[in-house]
Amino acid sequence: MSLSIEHAAAIAREMGLDEHGLEITPLRGGDIAQAHVLRAADLWVFVKTLPIQQGALLSAEADGLKALTRTGTVRVPGVIRRGVEDETAWLALEYLELDPRTPEADERLGRELAALHRNSADHFGWHRNNYIGLTPQHNPKTADWTSFFLEHRLGFQFDRLTKAEHGGDWPQLKEQVFEAWHRDHADHHPLPALVHGDLWQGNASAIGGRRPVVFDPAVHYADRETDLAMTRLFNGFSDAFYEAYESAWPLHPGHESRANFYTLYHVLNHANLFGGGYPASARRLCQRIVSGAS
Repeated sequence: MSLSIEHAAAIAREMGLDEHGLEITPLRGGDIAQAHVLRAADLWVFVKTLPIQQGALLSAEADGLKALTRTGTVRVPGVIRRGVEDETAWLALEYLELDPRTPEADERLGRELAALHRNSADHFGWHRNNYIGLTPQHNPKTADWTSFFLEHRLGFQFDRLTKAEHGGDWPQLKEQVFEAWHRDHADHHPLPALVHGDLWQGNASAIGGRRPVVFDPAVHYADRETDLAMTRLFNGFSDAFYEAYESAWPLHPGHESRANFYTLYHVLNHANLFGGGYPASARRLCQRIVSGAS
């Protein structure tokens, strides 16, 4: 549903913009929220809207963008304001003219992502829960990575599929995957790194083709390898990106095997959200993990 001129004008007034001659352009491509560009005389603004019942998604997005901004590493759209108009929750962000990324932008993004991951804490998780797509993402502060990842990432997704399918083979697969993690990576103790959390190609672009920009985060403190694994799920990042990251901060031995576990989290989430061929893909990946294939 497009944003009405009345609601757009109210949002513009809330931000202190000149609402006279206001123009509204709907944008395509958003999987969750409606997106529009508001063109006021004094500023162009990117506005995302959702029904008020889903307003927590926009609150979490604003929180994540602000957290990334504070690091001074990766470029993200600036948060201007968020609010509620009638039954519509909205989030106003800096408007950016985005282009496809070039290898030059990817090289810079690799270095900046490594710098982002240098931001650490004394725990995994985050100060609040947020979302991965439409799925709640629980982020209790946890000292041990294995406990956090198995319980609040993989376990949560397996349990949702078990509930949705009234059992099936998901409990057995969950047990086998957990055993495989303990078999192969029980001694993996990464530093908590601030991660974007949902870094697939659709959430990374560029300004002028050269300055990388990332958006739609699901931030938390995690193993930094989770961000790298997500970039490979749907491809779309050049060799320059990975080479720059590796040059700035080499990955630890075993990361190829761990990437299967980290990818599984997102494949399970897609199975929960979209069904289709994703449950079969998740089962195949589980079998690959259990077999010990890299």
